[in-house]
Amino acid sequence: MDNQKKISHLVTLQELGDLKIFQADLTDEGSFDAPIAGCDLVFHVATPVNFASEDPENDMIKPATQGVVNVLKACAKAKTVKRVVLTSSAAAVSINTLNGTDLVMTEKDWTDIEFLSSAKPPTWGYPASKTLAEKAAWKFAEENNIDLITVIPSLMTGPSLTPIVPSSIGLATSLISGNEFLINALKGMQMLSGSISITHVEDVCRAHVFLAEKESASGRYICSAVNTSVPELAKFLNERYPDFKVPTDFGDFPSKPKLIISSEKLISERFSFKYGIEEIYDQTVEYLKSKGLLK
Repeated sequence: MDNQKKISHLVTLQELGDLKIFQADLTDEGSFDAPIAGCDLVFHVATPVNFASEDPENDMIKPATQGVVNVLKACAKAKTVKRVVLTSSAAAVSINTLNGTDLVMTEKDWTDIEFLSSAKPPTWGYPASKTLAEKAAWKFAEENNIDLITVIPSLMTGPSLTPIVPSSIGLATSLISGNEFLINALKGMQMLSGSISITHVEDVCRAHVFLAEKESASGRYICSAVNTSVPELAKFLNERYPDFKVPTDFGDFPSKPKLIISSEKLISERFSFKYGIEEIYDQTVEYLKSKGLLK
């Protein structure tokens, strides 16, 4: 293991039970054979993320799609894997050129890759990589008779076990921290994807396990607890945490989301979200305070 600090939280988890840690690389085809050999269930969560990349094709898109196929090849080779659960993203569903309001995005919808690759909006490489990787997964799974489920979470926040605070938490709490760069990124997210949709990381984890174990589950599942906009979120945060002086004046910036991403399919399988917006942010604020990042 080249970076012990990066995996320190996983090493700590070994104290709780039988957890084996392997070294693997998304772009190294055979490196997943040993970890997956003998497994019944496989969760493929990792994806390369580099929002500052000047070459998203090679930094994110190719390794993401190649990584998905390499993991699925190892699953096919193992011959013991009963189901694979892949972490996709709302970024693979919600980005489109549709006009209007009150649009509802479901598992039938896909992000418009032609728009992304031609317009190249800021950070376009990430949604492109998640969309193309998920499509590559479905193609390989269908051709090789693999039982695949994809979980499509929205922006994740909540306490993290990792040594480094995930970038998604910084984005989700930018209105509280006052980080102008991240506030602009959050506004850009709404303009590109149509809404600010948020989920507690624990609910996303629960959904992965729930769908892995539910025999009747099949296909794609959106996992999103909250659909809102930057102005609506700011109003909520300003009222709930008055000490943080959350900005609430956004001029003519759209106050309502263009769309919602619907978790109806997941809920219809009898999954219930544990955390609403109040609990999501209460826990995240306490987590950041414990890290010394909020006072």
